[in-house]
Amino acid sequence: MTDPVRLITEQVEESQIDLTPMLDVVFIMLIFFIVTSTFVKESGVDVSRPNADTAVVTESNSIQIGITSSNQIFMDKRQVDKRAVRANVERGLAENPGAAVVIVADADSKTETLIEVMDQSRLAGAVSVSVAADKGY
Repeated sequence: MTDPVRLITEQVEESQIDLTPMLDVVFIMLIFFIVTSTFVKESGVDVSRPNADTAVVTESNSIQIGITSSNQIFMDKRQVDKRAVRANVERGLAENPGAAVVIVADADSKTETLIEVMDQSRLAGAVSVSVAADKGY
């Protein structure tokens, strides 16, 4: 004779679900999303941008440089000297080849500082250098 309690116990043990393949798929998906995601690096400073009727939206895949009204230069939320702009842009282009450089200059900043930052960006190898502006009304 077979014991009914033993039969029920064997059936319960046989009906367990193996979660290992599902966890493998979840981790593979997590790694895929981490690798394929893009991270936006902002200049790290709030500026009052000038208005322009011809302003257009550009891709978020860019190196941003901020210039405050007191002509301080910021990259990746840290202040940099104008002589270090070239090295920082070169590093940014090495991490993200073909990225555009977007200069977010305050409306009250000096044109001289803007031109120096543009010049250093082009010397670093940036093909596309543009100045950010708000859409005019």
